[in-house]
Amino acid sequence: MAILLRVPEVAAGATEALLAQWLVAENTPFRAGDPLALIETDKAVVEIEAEADAVLLRRLAEGGTTVQVGAPMALLGAPSDTAADVGRLLAELGIDHPGPSEPGPAGNGAVPPSEPGPAGSGGASSAAPDRGSASAPESVPGPGSSPGPGAAQGDVSAPVPAAAGSVPRDGSGRIFATPLVRRLLAGSGIALESITGTGPNGRIVRRDAERALAAAAEAAASAGGAPPAADPAPPAAPTPTPAPAPAPAPAVPVPAGPVGGGAVDPELVPHSRIRRAIASRLTASKQTVPHFYLRRTATLDALLDLRARLNEVAPHRVSVNDLLIKAVAVAYQQVPEANVVWTEDGMRRFGTIDVGVAIAAERGLVTPVVRDVGRSSPGTVAAAVRGFADAADSGRLAQRDLEGGTITVSNLGMHGVEEFSAIINPPQSAILAVGAGRQEPVVEDGEVRVRTRMTLVLSADHRAVDGLLAARWMAALVAAVEEPLRLLA
Repeated sequence: MAILLRVPEVAAGATEALLAQWLVAENTPFRAGDPLALIETDKAVVEIEAEADAVLLRRLAEGGTTVQVGAPMALLGAPSDTAADVGRLLAELGIDHPGPSEPGPAGNGAVPPSEPGPAGSGGASSAAPDRGSASAPESVPGPGSSPGPGAAQGDVSAPVPAAAGSVPRDGSGRIFATPLVRRLLAGSGIALESITGTGPNGRIVRRDAERALAAAAEAAASAGGAPPAADPAPPAAPTPTPAPAPAPAPAVPVPAGPVGGGAVDPELVPHSRIRRAIASRLTASKQTVPHFYLRRTATLDALLDLRARLNEVAPHRVSVNDLLIKAVAVAYQQVPEANVVWTEDGMRRFGTIDVGVAIAAERGLVTPVVRDVGRSSPGTVAAAVRGFADAADSGRLAQRDLEGGTITVSNLGMHGVEEFSAIINPPQSAILAVGAGRQEPVVEDGEVRVRTRMTLVLSADHRAVDGLLAARWMAALVAAVEEPLRLLA
């Protein structure tokens, strides 16, 4: 019995999503629980898993296209279904979808190959490691493929094809690389299939692209600087002739690039879905959420000592940011009235302390939420944050990882930023901006001592949290930072 797979509602209230990638080729069998496709929402990439053993008979939507929630995306069936069965089933369902030009029997696990050649770098950007069929078809060169032996003079270089299997692909031959990588390599003449990825499961990441660009530039410089085969003969002495009439000076070739800092037309880069989502949410936050700000300075020396001791025995290395996330939870335990968010129907109070952490991934800014931090050890918090960072880089954050929480911790201290104010991530009621630690002279008991100090700036939603309540919470936070044994209680 054929089954129509429809686009699920992977995010509450969503009406459309991006079908980022198919992970199973047509006519390929799969088992229950296997990932079939990747659906990209505004903030995450979600795997669509099979609910039962079947065969993907026909894709009804292509990877890289925007699809409506509830729309048909594939036809699933049994290995015994033939191409004629597929056509009849589609007709019965009222779906007009052309079949492949040379369909084969379903369930044989093969896809009709095209002429062999390197796959192009065009197509939808990938956001996940290879989970597709092992029998990926070969494809003809596409846009962005490397030039062949007959490439025109002036091309950067002809990349050496990678070893078979070194570049992860899905069942359609698409290569796994981040959107940033594709932008970096655009117009360079370097094909993605010539690069061996070093990211998760062989995914091509930024460092791989930069290494390939550097190698191509070095090869081009070496070719351009090669010495001539023989020294040219000296010019013969000119024969005196009568002076001709003055001739116009020969035209001077105009360099291809700008001279003297001339203006260059800017490149218009289309917005990604996640960039549009970030812009929309933060604009709405500043327009609708009445922000107010509190600034405190905390002494870090005791916290740094505790971190050093924990890292001597803890199974997971703990960062200062991990301890600050735990300190945020301790502050909410001391001031539980602040653990709320505003809704139009009433104030929502939380029984657990869930803290978001801002992560700048290649796909954009994401804020996964660490659950129940109040009852978690610093090592557990560290492991959760590290897992979220890895998932964000590989596009594997689930939608549920990004929902909930009262507050987000945003730390720019590792970039040398001493102080900043952050925008609240709705529907949360606060965000804590963490600056860099710095050594300062501090007067203690009439003596000047050098201490490591850090500036913390709280942005709070005045609809949910009043100024006095926020001040009490900030005092509890600073106390937890300066007396870090509270984090272990």
